[in-house]
Amino acid sequence: QVQLVESGGGLVQAGGSLRLSCAASGRTFSSYAMAWFRQAPGKEREFVAAISWTTINTIYYADSVKGRFTISRDNAKNTVSLRMNSLKPEDTAVYYCAAGLVTGARLAHEYTQWGQGTQVTVSS
Repeated sequence: QVQLVESGGGLVQAGGSLRLSCAASGRTFSSYAMAWFRQAPGKEREFVAAISWTTINTIYYADSVKGRFTISRDNAKNTVSLRMNSLKPEDTAVYYCAAGLVTGARLAHEYTQWGQGTQVTVSS
């Protein structure tokens, strides 16, 4: 198993950028597919982006963030990042890092390990 800790959230104006990081502990990090989800108040947790565990990283994005967000991972440092550009007020949410064994999974229940979340607030 891995333990996940997110960082990098904050308050930003619309059109701005943020970079979220997720630090993982555990020797098996490279065996996990990693993903970012987000949850806005009153809404269900939704898929944002995922990256596979293979050396040839396969990447998936939700349509709502495609072209604006970039997910990456560094297995040597046990980290996964989410670069968010051109942020919109509707991107406001708590962002969660997740680890699982199914590449490209887009449903929260397919991930077994979760971080505590980091708040991202985009002002208009």
